[in-house]
Amino acid sequence: MKPERKLRLLLVDDHAVIRMGLTGSLNLEPDLTVIGEAGKGGQAIELHRKLRPDVVLMDFRLPDMTGVEATKTICREFPDARVLMLTVHEGEEDVYQAMQAGALGYVQKSIGWRELLAAIRSVAAGERYLPPELAARLKERLSREALSERELEVLHLIVRGQSNKEIGVSLNISDVTVKRHITHILEKLHVLDRTQAAIAAIQRGIVHLD
Repeated sequence: MKPERKLRLLLVDDHAVIRMGLTGSLNLEPDLTVIGEAGKGGQAIELHRKLRPDVVLMDFRLPDMTGVEATKTICREFPDARVLMLTVHEGEEDVYQAMQAGALGYVQKSIGWRELLAAIRSVAAGERYLPPELAARLKERLSREALSERELEVLHLIVRGQSNKEIGVSLNISDVTVKRHITHILEKLHVLDRTQAAIAAIQRGIVHLD
């Protein structure tokens, strides 16, 4: 017996081959149908306005903006939007930012097919979906104090290998102020030095290397 109404999906990924493969596989499911594809965040926003899908499968890294930024725009304009992040990124900050933006679920592209289908159907029903390991990372992130915008700027420059003096010049702040920001960063990340801070920033998804 066929379902009365199929769940309508919008795929957002900058790799056409991935979209093609997902579309072909998802359309084989009796209760799912892909109604649109987007390779950029701006295009995803426009298609959501036009198509009003039941679920958006959103990649994290897109050419024109992040998937988090696209999700935030969609969810602000459509409070009932249901977004499932489908990405290779697994850092705690990635998960945190996505859920803060309004995503209902977050899964990795290495996920098994059955679990992906379960995630899509759960999000379509308005339920949150996080695999246990990602839920644990989100819990870790929630237990830590957030970095300020200035601290994030300093941390990005630390990851780029800039010295305290170079950071001061880049941000037009004094060496004393740079040192104070770094002290706060180390405390908030629970690390001992700049090297550990840089490693933690990358591993946790606070800073992404281009």
